[in-house]
Parts: sequence; structure tokens; C-alpha cells
Amino acid sequence: MKRDLFEEHHELFRTSVRGFIEREVVPKQEAWREAGSVDREAWRAAGEYGLLCPWVEEAWGGPGGDFLHSVIVSEELARVYESGFAIPLHSDIVVPYIHTFGDDAQRQRWLPGCVSGDIVTAIAMTEPNTGSDLAAIRTTARRDGDEYVINGAKTFISNGLLCDLVVVAAKTDNDANPHRAISLFVVEADAPGFVRGKKLAKMGMASQDTSELAFEECRVPAANRLGPEGAGFLMLMQKLQQERLAVGIACQAAAEQVLVDTIAYTKERQAFGRPISKFQNTQFKLAECATQVEVGRAFIDALIRRHVAGEYLVKECSMSKMWQSEMLGRVVDECLQLFGGYGYMLEYPVSRAYMDARVQRIFAGTNEIMKVIIAKQLDL
Repeated sequence: MKRDLFEEHHELFRTSVRGFIEREVVPKQEAWREAGSVDREAWRAAGEYGLLCPWVEEAWGGPGGDFLHSVIVSEELARVYESGFAIPLHSDIVVPYIHTFGDDAQRQRWLPGCVSGDIVTAIAMTEPNTGSDLAAIRTTARRDGDEYVINGAKTFISNGLLCDLVVVAAKTDNDANPHRAISLFVVEADAPGFVRGKKLAKMGMASQDTSELAFEECRVPAANRLGPEGAGFLMLMQKLQQERLAVGIACQAAAEQVLVDTIAYTKERQAFGRPISKFQNTQFKLAECATQVEVGRAFIDALIRRHVAGEYLVKECSMSKMWQSEMLGRVVDECLQLFGGYGYMLEYPVSRAYMDARVQRIFAGTNEIMKVIIAKQLDL
């Protein structure tokens, strides 16, 4: 599908990003998967090359681009099946909380490092007994003079072991309405009482470190609170639109790449004396996948354009997160089948894509929660 979303300078940026990924990412992917983490040098190299937080203004150490530059980074990572180098999480999910809700002192303190790669970020919302229901979190933060004391546990935290700072959601008033009881805090890696738990073994996203975090009488300066006390829930709701759009973007790009590679494979793979692409079943399956991918591209590009324009798209981004993640699951499953036994081998990217795809229906709010949000937006 011909796209008219990007301007010439965006396409030049894509060429630059693609070159960086071929040089600095692809040769290291196997080692990252074995280690279960991306090395710090890669983060700093990405920062030096302008891939991190490309939308941040020059005043805060950024290149002064826009969200479309982030879209390009996400798409180019998907092109090489790199699900563990969590640049989109850092650039488009975590750092925007600091950029939007932080004061000038906080922005000056943290944003330049986020852009350079010297600071890697994470966000801690999910708890062992609380997933999509943010109002039910149990982590607390009590004021003690010029500090807050945080107690609680978080789990499934991407970049949990690698991060230099983590945005933590905690209750600052257990007696208040749950939607007015949560505050957000930036906890730095050396904060006393901040404990990194075990690295969690996962089904997919092998090169992304995911861990448990604990806060045991963890003391952070009051100056590390983002925005007013009790405003955390509203902040989270405001930023979840972009988070869910980011999931849709990644899913769409992954589905497109799997389809491209599967078409190429079926033209090369021989069975009964001819390429398997010449069998009607193969053609029909790929025609169905291609149709879903084309429909998804039209939808997601329209949402990206409207999001960049500042529209309120909670319903539509929830739809995208739900539909694109489910579409990816369908497409990668059909494509893997066409690889036969090789599709089950980890050396083939389609196998890893299959495992990576499953979590997209779970994180950033499960797809069941997306349906609840959509229904509410429909006034049902």
C-alpha cells in the first residue's frame, strides 16, 4: 500500500535508522536473546544516532522531531524481528510522562539522559494481584517530610533490571476515591529500598529483560513526584492512548514483515516438483493474510495521522490495540503453517514472531479490557 503519512525528511530518517539497525542490532540479536537483555552500549549508540525520544525538543536535549519518527523506529525494529530492544517502550510510553507532567527542573534533570541513552526507563503499574485494574493497586507512598516512602511490589516490568529510573504508580491516599488516590513517582536506580527481583522467564520477547520490582521503605525525594498528588490515575489514562497506539503500530509492522517473508519462502520452497506458492491452498491463505494486513495498514495510518494532530482517540486506539494484535496472531499462525516443520524451529524468525505475538493481546491492557473501554465510549 502506498503511504502518504511521511514527509521527505521522515524517509531520510528511515534510511538512517535502517542502516543503524543493520549495523548495530542485527549482528547482536542472537547474543541478546541468549543473555535475555540488550546491552547498554546499544542503548547509548541508539541515543547517539537519534533513535531515542526523537520527538523531544532541542531545549531538553532532543532532536526536535515528532511522533512519526518514533513510528519509523518501531517499524524498522519489526522489520528485523527485534522485539526485545524496547525503544518504543522507553521513547513513546515512559518518557512522555516525564515530558508532559514533569516540571522544568525534572525535564532538565532527566530528559537529556533519556535522549542520549545514558538513562533507560521503565514503568511500574502491574502488580502480582493487579493487572489491568489500575485503581486496585496496593503499592503505597506516604509523605515523610521532604520525601515519600514507597512500599509494594510490581511485576512483569519490561526493562526492570536494566532501567536507571522507573515511573511508579502508588497510592498516596487509601481513603480517597480510587481514581484520586494514585500518584506517580520517578524512582532512580540508587534509591534506598528499591530492590530488583528475579528476571522472569518468558515465552517470547527473549532479548527483553522483564522482572519483578520491590519497594521496601523506598525513599524518594518529594521532588520526584510527577504532577499533583492524587493525579496519577488521570495521567495514566491520558497517556494510555499513545501506549495502545504504539502496540497497534508494532503489531501492524510485524504482520507485514511476516507476510513478506512468508511469500518469499513459499516461492522458494518446493513440494511435488513445484513451489508451494503455486498450490491453491497457499494462495488462498496468503490472500486472506494480505487482505487483513492491507486493512490494518489503512486503519493504523489514519489513527497515527489523527493522533499526531492531537485528537482524542481513546476508543479508536483501543480498537487498534485489540484488532491489530489479534490480526497479528492470525497472520503469523497462518504463515508459520506454510513454513511446515521449519516454522517450528527457533532459527526461523517466523517461530520467534509467533511467540512474540501472543503477549500483544495481554499487555497495555488486555483485549478484554479494550472491549470494556470501547463499549463505554459507545455509551453502552
